[in-house]
Amino acid sequence: MDQIQLLKNKILPVISSGFLLGVVCALLTFPVSAAWDVKPKLGHRLAPLQESIPAPDFVLENMDEEKVSLKELRGKVVLINFWATWCPPCRREMPSMERLYQKINGDNFTVLAINQMEEEDLVFAFTGQLEIDLTFTILFDKDSSVSQAFNVKGLPTSYLIDKKGNIRYRAIGGREFDHPEVEKLIINLIQE
Repeated sequence: MDQIQLLKNKILPVISSGFLLGVVCALLTFPVSAAWDVKPKLGHRLAPLQESIPAPDFVLENMDEEKVSLKELRGKVVLINFWATWCPPCRREMPSMERLYQKINGDNFTVLAINQMEEEDLVFAFTGQLEIDLTFTILFDKDSSVSQAFNVKGLPTSYLIDKKGNIRYRAIGGREFDHPEVEKLIINLIQE
């Protein structure tokens, strides 16, 4: 019994503290910046709504302080994306939205990226840091009234609106928008 007690009192604390010291040393040698370099994984699926519902109409300003109305875009399929510059999956999905926009843009499709409560200068600076120039429309929801009307619970959240102005698909979280399955959904909506 004395040997077991000795093991518990003397040897195990040394092993435990040595293990703990090893973990602490390993963490200290891990570069802090590595955590920021990890890119969030993005999906590609958009969930169909069981019943399409009319998208809430809105009028918001773009980067040039011009007013854009969702109602005026009837006849087009519209991808609406609620986002912010501080949101890692939002930042990650922007280039794929641009690639999608470049591929399908025209009389039948457009993208509206609705920024949440950030200043134009900050958003402009962010877009300048991207590897790809964004040519789709960026709008500013300064008081989040539009995101509230769309019942957005987290960023990014995206909606696919049909040509009649009805919400048909939704995605919560980052997406690879130029994925063939997303392109197919959009083309099917265009062809309706």
